Amino acid sequence: MRKKIIGVLGLGIFGRNVAKELSKFDQDVIAIDINENLVQNVSDVVKKAAVGDITDIDFLKALGIGQCDTVVVATGNNLESSVLAVMHCKKLGVKNIIAKAKTKTYEEVLYGIGASKVIMPERDSGKRVASNMLRHHIDNIVHLEEKLAMVEFSIPDSWVGKNLIQLDVRNKFEINIIGIRKKNLSVIDTPIDPNKPFEADIEIIAIASDDTFEKFDYLGYLK
Repeated sequence: MRKKIIGVLGLGIFGRNVAKELSKFDQDVIAIDINENLVQNVSDVVKKAAVGDITDIDFLKALGIGQCDTVVVATGNNLESSVLAVMHCKKLGVKNIIAKAKTKTYEEVLYGIGASKVIMPERDSGKRVASNMLRHHIDNIVHLEEKLAMVEFSIPDSWVGKNLIQLDVRNKFEINIIGIRKKNLSVIDTPIDPNKPFEADIEIIAIASDDTFEKFDYLGYLK
């Protein structure tokens, strides 16, 4: 599976969290900030780190921002800088632009100039934003406690027509499937017959230990 190329413009606490979380899952991250110390803080974990002005379109182009699948404009304190960065990314052809906003007014402005999604720190953490970009099959995660979560995900293509015994998901992915349901329906069928093959177009509900299952999904191992 092709790696995603993701730009992170602005490396404050939020931006650093996004850049480091994405890099943990082997994505190609281009990290930029005007502060050399902040750039050095992530330079050993990201694909490319550079000191420079995110409002300079020539600088962004030279670094390959136009090749990014997604760009996160993580500098939310200066509206002018955020606006220019979003506009430059659009001119360079970036399809998915996520921008950080300090206030509701900032949020409205950034949506108005074409940001795909605007987040606010009090509503979204850097880790959550990174996770949402990486997901392939997972639709929802509810963390029950520190190392235990309930996960809802769409059935991978390779699972269709196989049963629980054949898939051996408990050993392979460290999950226990507790129910299934047809997509767009609220009724969950439980318990699961371990000998009955899974059908296409179903959602699976499972209990997962730690973040092991998330990593399998993020890295594209669930086909």
